[in-house]
Amino acid sequence: MELSDIRRDYTRGGLRRHDLPEQPEKLFEKWLDQAIAANLTDPTAMTIATVDEHGQPYQRIVLLKHYDQDGFVFYTNLGSRKASHLEHNSRISLHFPWHPLERQVHITGTATKLSKMEVMKYFTSRPKESQIAAWASKQSSRLTARQALESKFMELKQKFAQGEVPVPTFWGGYRVKINSIEFWQGGANRLHDRFIYTRTATDSQEWTIERLAP
Repeated sequence: MELSDIRRDYTRGGLRRHDLPEQPEKLFEKWLDQAIAANLTDPTAMTIATVDEHGQPYQRIVLLKHYDQDGFVFYTNLGSRKASHLEHNSRISLHFPWHPLERQVHITGTATKLSKMEVMKYFTSRPKESQIAAWASKQSSRLTARQALESKFMELKQKFAQGEVPVPTFWGGYRVKINSIEFWQGGANRLHDRFIYTRTATDSQEWTIERLAP
């Protein structure tokens, strides 16, 4: 079979203007709850895109850990490639691909670092092995072999065996303030439904809502 022959129709329903709340977070919450209820694999997984100083885009998948009217939150090593990009260019894109529900959500915004208190609160809630892994991995750096990473993990596991794992100074998180958020619902005959919310002003909680052609 040729790759160009692979296709399917979208038949799970549409999205209409009267379905849309005034605040996009409410529709996102509804869709995320439905993705969780449908037992989708990693429903909070999102692709995030950043750009380096040469204009080269990069994408990777991280997990959404919180969201509200103030933005979408994720955590990472502050020495990682994505963190380096955000130091130079705080613009970021998020994408949730809920394929089994024939839905996508795409967000554009700007990322700002979380406070030390927010980072500490989340870090201490993680399983101890995940806390240790944060210390063991110098994210995005080159490794000679996986054994080096595993050895470092075991070394730190013994070191912290009897006590709490402190928050690494090089570990933190970001809050993405939404500039726009698009909701995509698959439709029959490729007549998909797309609506985009765009913030009316930088600090406004008011949005314009427009339908986009599929």
